[in-house]
Amino acid sequence: MDPDSVKSTLSNLAFGNVMAAAARDYQKELLAQEKAQSSTANEEVDLDELMDDPELEKLHADRIAALKKEAEKREALKRKGHGDYREITEGDFLGEVTGSEKVVCHFYHKEFYRCKIMDKHLKALALKHMDTKFIKLDAENAPFFVTKLAVKTLPCVIIFRKGVAVDRLVGFQDLGAKDVFAMRTLEVVLIKKGIISEKKNEDDEDDVYDESRHRTVRSSVNHDSDSD
Repeated sequence: MDPDSVKSTLSNLAFGNVMAAAARDYQKELLAQEKAQSSTANEEVDLDELMDDPELEKLHADRIAALKKEAEKREALKRKGHGDYREITEGDFLGEVTGSEKVVCHFYHKEFYRCKIMDKHLKALALKHMDTKFIKLDAENAPFFVTKLAVKTLPCVIIFRKGVAVDRLVGFQDLGAKDVFAMRTLEVVLIKKGIISEKKNEDDEDDVYDESRHRTVRSSVNHDSDSD
């Protein structure tokens, strides 16, 4: 066989192999593109179907309705004085404790350092527990209710449900009988008494209020010792 002819034949075969390989690669690429387009189309269809899914629409509508209801509830509670720790007068007392289902009222004296400690913790809890109303009443300016409710030692925190006094904290007896304690300690006591609910997934600050450096006159309503 002519050497030139052999060389030409081999060259043609090599070119043919290259073209065949290229054709196979091209075919693979076309198949990959078709598959990708098909997958994208399916995703778009699935998304459209989800958007038109009546069950999904209902879940979305229910969620919006629940959020709206919760917002309306919070606004209604704010109008009743919830979400803040407020001072009231003796004339306001009956309206305040009967105007909400759950009320915490602190009978205090402005000169008692333990009352100031209680004030700090109750203020923090009022912001955290919207469902419960937190108020304070100067015992010196509320002689009728001090007598009626037998308030003898301060601080005295009385718990009301639907206008009825159901429990109380006298001094710091339930709080370790010490002036230094965490806000969480008071919170747990009130949770156990059923006047506030446990908050989930929240970081509780170890809010310790030390009044040992700010000693003032210790007294009770009758100028007795407020020690436990």
